[in-house]
Amino acid sequence: MAELIAQLEGPSTACHMVSMSESSWWGLEESGSCLVHEGTTFPDREEEDYTEPEVAELEVAPTEDSNNTESLKSPKVTCEERNVTGLENFTLKILNMSQDLMDFLNPNGSDCTLVLFYTPWCRFSASLAPHFNSLPRAFPALHFLALDASQHSSLSTRFGTVAVPNILLFQGAKPMARFNHTDRTLETLKIFIFNQTGIEAKKNVVVTQDDQIGPLPSTLIKSVDWLLVFSLFFLISFIMYAIIRTENIRWLIPGQEQEHVE
Repeated sequence: MAELIAQLEGPSTACHMVSMSESSWWGLEESGSCLVHEGTTFPDREEEDYTEPEVAELEVAPTEDSNNTESLKSPKVTCEERNVTGLENFTLKILNMSQDLMDFLNPNGSDCTLVLFYTPWCRFSASLAPHFNSLPRAFPALHFLALDASQHSSLSTRFGTVAVPNILLFQGAKPMARFNHTDRTLETLKIFIFNQTGIEAKKNVVVTQDDQIGPLPSTLIKSVDWLLVFSLFFLISFIMYAIIRTENIRWLIPGQEQEHVE
């Protein structure tokens, strides 16, 4: 119960929504992730609609020679670049609770979308936010979406999001690659997108002060988990009820023994 109460105190314990072992916690700390739900089992995906995303490991090229080698590789995902004629404001779209990710993906197209699963109380999501906010300016031909994994639990389960932040590259409505690197910066994200799609980032795009502000929040948001509060209230009520019932039984037993003696 102490663990449940501690989770209501603020972001100091916000990187895990449920109790977890110390080894699991340190594993997430090293990977730079926050646990969404512990012990969640993911059902088999419906093959006609979704496939398991391929895990694409990101290797940051340390030298110019290796950069040239990477550039010679053919892209793994062929993306249809959107027409940006007349567009001036390239920004990240954040889905609210009532919006469905599938409504923003074209199942019959080959345009590419980078989707971020995050939670506003996770410090790793907050540190990633400014870098992800700047990506639409670096890649105007691509689409960029973000959604709160705690509000879209069915989508999180469907795409195997156990910890956040989780970044998936979609071609149409099909997940093609997952960003698997603990160093989540604008530069590493640029390399990931280029290695997967062959699309080069616009030059001179950097993280600005506006990117620190939004659309994705770069500061932790304190909030009360009402489901957790209700669960805690139910647990306390059940314990009190059990104690009262136990006391009543103890009072009834001596009376019954006296009746048998008479």
